[in-house]
Amino acid sequence: MRKALKALTIWLCILALAIANGLLREAVLLPAFGIPSAFIVSGLLLSALIITLAWLSLPWLHLRRPEQVWLVGFSWLALSLAFEFSFGLAQGKSWPVMLEAYTFKDGNLWPVVLAVTACAPFIAAKIRRKA
Repeated sequence: MRKALKALTIWLCILALAIANGLLREAVLLPAFGIPSAFIVSGLLLSALIITLAWLSLPWLHLRRPEQVWLVGFSWLALSLAFEFSFGLAQGKSWPVMLEAYTFKDGNLWPVVLAVTACAPFIAAKIRRKA
């Protein structure tokens, strides 16, 4: 149970990073670079931040087995999807509008960010073993 609460706490940090990243994209990157480049830079930046957070949090999580590492990653993915679709529906967005983020339209790398989120604990563990 403690590991689940820790993983949830880290996911809340991922959520905060994603919101901050979105604000940065809208306020700075879009005006400076335009739509495709801003979305690409934003997606790559968020992916790097998620992997960095996973790397920093691994000692605190004390994940001992590979299945624990994958369970945390897929839990983060499930929480991200649940939040995204719940928030979108609460805003009155239609399913086609919400699913547009998964088409790579205009350089949107959201599917890549989600894949990185699921794999981040595994990637971070591999990096830690090599360091």
